[in-house]
Amino acid sequence: MTAAGPALPALGGRGPSYRERVADALRAALIAGELRPGEVYSAPGLATRFGVSATPVREALLDLAKEGLVDVVPNKGYRVTAVSERQLDEYTHVRALIEIPTTAALAGTADPVALAGLRPVAEEIVTAATAGDLVAYIDADQRFHHGLLKLAGNAHLVEVVRDLRRRSRLYGLTALAEQGRLRASAEEHLELLDALLASDTEAVRAVMTRHLGHVRGLWAAP
Repeated sequence: MTAAGPALPALGGRGPSYRERVADALRAALIAGELRPGEVYSAPGLATRFGVSATPVREALLDLAKEGLVDVVPNKGYRVTAVSERQLDEYTHVRALIEIPTTAALAGTADPVALAGLRPVAEEIVTAATAGDLVAYIDADQRFHHGLLKLAGNAHLVEVVRDLRRRSRLYGLTALAEQGRLRASAEEHLELLDALLASDTEAVRAVMTRHLGHVRGLWAAP
């Protein structure tokens, strides 16, 4: 069982949304590679790193097990499931087929006020990248892109992309953060918003194509 591990964000509070917050933080840590495939993590051990009780962490891990993101290891804890290179390629391919045209179609059609409302989230991504906080980076990145896709008015599409994102792995983020190169990728979110607000469909398509290219390029390298 893994004794040492990532510095995870402290999560205070209680209530139904609290379990969801813990689950979201765990998913972000898993996607960013802070929780590694094959490693077994205990609920009490993760709870200590989150600064919370073991119960919500255990409940959140069960949610992740249902999603296939971790496997239950009897009497030990939870093992992060491995994802093959082929699976990552397939996830990214499907995401590109959905996200690029859907986001490009929002140029000139999305409510400018709704788009402007996503700017604080885009700035959160930049702040997290600058601080090297990968869990916060992934969390804000997901909220930003899910927020954009919701503007298309297709809830099922959003859920499909949400599932694909949860199954992705971005192990290269750690190296990029350490090299100070993650901020450049983070600023693409602001560039994307500017293109959307300018109703520049081709610019939106170009930024999204470049951005998703990082998933199997810069962000994927171990």
